[in-house]
Amino acid sequence: MSEPVSANKSPAPKVRGYDDAGASITKRSLKGFTATSGAPTEDIDRSNLTLRQRSRMLYMSAPVATSAINTSRTKIVGSGLTLKSSIDPDMLGITKEAAKEWQRHVEAEFRLWAGKKQFCDATGMNDFDGLQQLALKSWLMSGDVFAVLKHDKGTRNNPYSLRVHIVEADRVRTPLSYVGGKAITSMTEGVNPDNNNDIHDGVEVDKSGRAIAYHICNCYPFQYTGEEEKWTRVEIYGARTGLPNILHVTESERPDQYRGVPYLAQTIETMLQMRRYTESEITAAIIQSFHTAWVETEADTSEMPFNEVGTGDIDGEPTASPHEDNISQSENEYEMGPGTINVLAPGEKVQFGNPNIPTAGFETFIKTLCRLLGASLEIPYDVLVKEFNSNYSASRGALLEAWEAFRMRRKWFVNSFCQPIYEVWLSEAVALGRVKAPGFFTDPLIRAAWCGAKWIGPVQGSLDPKKETEAAILQIENGLKTHEQVTLEQGGGDWEANVTQLGYESDALDAAGVTKKATSAPAQTPQDDQDDQDDDNTDNEEGDDNEQT
Repeated sequence: MSEPVSANKSPAPKVRGYDDAGASITKRSLKGFTATSGAPTEDIDRSNLTLRQRSRMLYMSAPVATSAINTSRTKIVGSGLTLKSSIDPDMLGITKEAAKEWQRHVEAEFRLWAGKKQFCDATGMNDFDGLQQLALKSWLMSGDVFAVLKHDKGTRNNPYSLRVHIVEADRVRTPLSYVGGKAITSMTEGVNPDNNNDIHDGVEVDKSGRAIAYHICNCYPFQYTGEEEKWTRVEIYGARTGLPNILHVTESERPDQYRGVPYLAQTIETMLQMRRYTESEITAAIIQSFHTAWVETEADTSEMPFNEVGTGDIDGEPTASPHEDNISQSENEYEMGPGTINVLAPGEKVQFGNPNIPTAGFETFIKTLCRLLGASLEIPYDVLVKEFNSNYSASRGALLEAWEAFRMRRKWFVNSFCQPIYEVWLSEAVALGRVKAPGFFTDPLIRAAWCGAKWIGPVQGSLDPKKETEAAILQIENGLKTHEQVTLEQGGGDWEANVTQLGYESDALDAAGVTKKATSAPAQTPQDDQDDQDDDNTDNEEGDDNEQT
């Protein structure tokens, strides 16, 4: 029988579930783990300024960080995502032929606007492909990026007024005059006195928590400028048109989050330490390669050509040589360099330790860190460092894993940047009468049908085109994929355009009397299967040898 509980004494709480696991406060291993987490505005917004600066510095100084961001940029947008209009003819009540003609016309009109930097960029620095690359890289480096959709006067060569102005994350922040007004305040939190709306790091939200406007400063934080800081409030949607005035490209990781976190945020500490370790190894290796002599003498050294490391002589004045890194001219500063001779003063001695540099395990240690960093960034080690020394199956697995993340971010980027800009541009094209789209401004469903589009970008690389092409043919023959899907995956092209072009080429060959040779894929034989298995086994052995080396 259980012991009766006294009326004046509560039973001792039992340790259950996570209380005895990750939430334990009694286990020795967890006693010092005092993690405190607050609202996203507290955990993220207050730290974002520091995170952005550190992320950019690592991009500029740490090769692995540079590779992570540039690889993502190259795989997600590459030279630029290309518009492929894809309207719904059934919904619009038009024939497929009419739909094809409309799509070709719209794509040509869009190229007119997007193909020249002075037509689409408010700063006149990038065409639309360049704007995509800039926006994506800024998103990854800073956590988010903004695109203000401005309108300028059209010209004879460019009838469209739409201009895109990319605004970096730092410029969207809470106006200093609005900071405060709450029990708990910080420099990122504020209140708009005109409507009493809360502002979270430059993002103004209404009483329901919906973002309605952004506050953009004319200066960057810590920027040296004679201008006075001023903020402009930009509403997300226009009151009359309902079209977006500003686009916010970001990735949310928590509910009620209004600002993004830099792509490198979780890896900053590790990357910084790895950079320091690498620099130490490089410096030590350079010092070991020097052959430096130290001369102790009590003679007059004013006539001796010593202690002139990296200097020349022009008109009797020592000058720094452009070919040397050591340019000190101080009598009290000694430097090491290739074949350098330094004179020591009487009583001075030089002593060196023996650190055994470079470290034997340097390569293994760095590779291990890169694997951990790659897992965190969703870029496998092979792709992150561009080293494909494993067997075919392992390398292909790494590429497939990386492309899952690339495709996901491409979809986010298209939905946040490319497609909204295209829809605003198409609205202007229809309003100008350059594109005919009946019902565009009267029925939202019809409008959505006219705005249908795909954005074609870089495709996944191929390690063995023969194997992958044969697999694609089998998928088509068994109805697992269409010709269009395979064309997009293999080369990013347009299957129907390919068929049309092949028709032209076939007619040209017939007219020239050239006999066409059938090029169907040969059936896979048991011997082929055995050869493929032998290739994989060979690759495995080579991979093992590389690891041992």
